[in-house]
Amino acid sequence: MKAIRMLFRNIRDAFKSVWRNLSLSLASISCIMITLLIVGVSLIASYNVDNFTAVTQENVSIVVFLERQVTEEEINTVQDTLEKMDNVDEVTFKSKDVAKNEMMEMDEVFREVMSDWTDEDTPLKDGFEVKLKDLTKISTTIEEIKNIEKVSVVRDQQDMVKQLMGTFNIVEKVAYGMVLALVIVTVFLIINTIKLTIFSRKREISIMRLVGASNFSIKVPFVIEGMILGLIGCVIPVGVLIYGYYFMYDHFGGQLFTPIFRLLNPNPFIFYVAGAILALGIVVGMLGSYQAVRKYLKI
Repeated sequence: MKAIRMLFRNIRDAFKSVWRNLSLSLASISCIMITLLIVGVSLIASYNVDNFTAVTQENVSIVVFLERQVTEEEINTVQDTLEKMDNVDEVTFKSKDVAKNEMMEMDEVFREVMSDWTDEDTPLKDGFEVKLKDLTKISTTIEEIKNIEKVSVVRDQQDMVKQLMGTFNIVEKVAYGMVLALVIVTVFLIINTIKLTIFSRKREISIMRLVGASNFSIKVPFVIEGMILGLIGCVIPVGVLIYGYYFMYDHFGGQLFTPIFRLLNPNPFIFYVAGAILALGIVVGMLGSYQAVRKYLKI
């Protein structure tokens, strides 16, 4: 019971301290709000870049055309060879008749031109649509496919894939780097703002020590104060991130410019981000207060 009473008293004292030192508290809260908002945006960006990479992996495929004269046995042999390749995820056979029908459905001009084509005079070829497990190995996989007997042409999007994957990797690294840097900056700012608060209360601390207060009992109110500052500083960033992401998702129809850049569904993704920001604000606030007390006052 005594421990619980002490805890509630420390929480009460921490709230009083926040109110008494309102200007410095507002400075700390402002720092936390701004940095956590940027951290949240960076987290959203990094997770969506991961999703862009996954969607690209799902949608990008290699089209393998076979020689014009192939038997059913040879088609099956090529398919077996493709399916046994390490980097191949899925193989779908597409006959020239299927390809012809798809093209005719796409455009009226194709329908007009291709409607009279027979199996003998069609320039189309049987082929396979191949999806890969790892797009970073697309060049090696294409070379292996080209060496398969009865394969005529391999049509790929190698250059586009490399550019997209390279861009995604850079953006992802920058986003994670920003998150780490901003966490460090947030801790530094909180330490310094709370250091000013503590310095203005040196007399109060000296009196506490003179009456026999232990180091622990002096530290606890400051740590709780940091937790309160972190919690208050999280409220606006969490609200902005949740509302802003829902608005962006609905406004753009769940994608940015193209289906490849598909945004993560806000439910429950944005609430995970909000939870992470909330936990980060509280932990950083407590850590900043503790470091300020321990390092700068040598308590």
